[in-house]
Amino acid sequence: MAKVYEALRRAEEERKRRTGDETSPVAPLDVPPVPARAPVEKLDREPLWKRMTPTLRRRTRETAGEVNKRRISMLQPDSYVAEQFRTLRGRIDAIAAQRPIRTLAVSSPMAGEGKTTASVNLAVVTSMSVGRRVLLVDCDMRRPKVHQTLGLRPKAGLAEVLGEAVSLEDAIVKVEGMNLEVLAVRGRPSNPSELLSSPSMLELVTEVAARYDRVIFDTPAALGVPDAKAVAELSDGIVLVVRADVTSQQDVEATLDLLDRSRLLGVVLNGAHVDHGRYGYTG
Repeated sequence: MAKVYEALRRAEEERKRRTGDETSPVAPLDVPPVPARAPVEKLDREPLWKRMTPTLRRRTRETAGEVNKRRISMLQPDSYVAEQFRTLRGRIDAIAAQRPIRTLAVSSPMAGEGKTTASVNLAVVTSMSVGRRVLLVDCDMRRPKVHQTLGLRPKAGLAEVLGEAVSLEDAIVKVEGMNLEVLAVRGRPSNPSELLSSPSMLELVTEVAARYDRVIFDTPAALGVPDAKAVAELSDGIVLVVRADVTSQQDVEATLDLLDRSRLLGVVLNGAHVDHGRYGYTG
């Protein structure tokens, strides 16, 4: 728009130079005037928030199918996707045989690339191991999805535990019929980054690492907010989730530099086409 206005100003000056008009030029308005004969539309007097609410609901409400995709290993334990997460579990266990891996952070460069899908399904298949206690912790206090995915209604969550409002025992919820426990998100604090990098978080990680055989942290996306980095620095290893044909190599490189490549255990390619016409699940 600035270039248009500048061109109009020069045209006006040139016109005055030719006609001898010495009056001061009038600065153009920020909004071009409506032509005199243009029809005037009737204003929508309904409040803006009322008009926007249905749209926002459509954008944020997930279908049952979308939620089920994130827990495919629970609903279809014999599926191809569940087998892929068992393969991931086996690879992590192989690394754990060489060095201790009790705590594991799962993240992605950007939101929507499938980190919660990977976190939930990896936790589910890991809990299927005989005699193994597993804890899944939702560290995404900005956009939590673990409780919805697993159908949980926690009375308290991670923020309350870190704020010392409730004990860890009171906040942990057991998934019915599975050897899996969850520390979900209940309240959404205004300072999630500060809570995740606080001494209370370090104490929590130390405590759960002593209680459970495997602790999986579902973190926020790594690029944009410091939350994932804070959790990754407290974990024994990192699993990075990327989406096929979506995540750029530049974002992957930036995330690996941010989260410390030496802690990386592997990369999960989500949404990729596989043999026999089957597709990896997204979410």
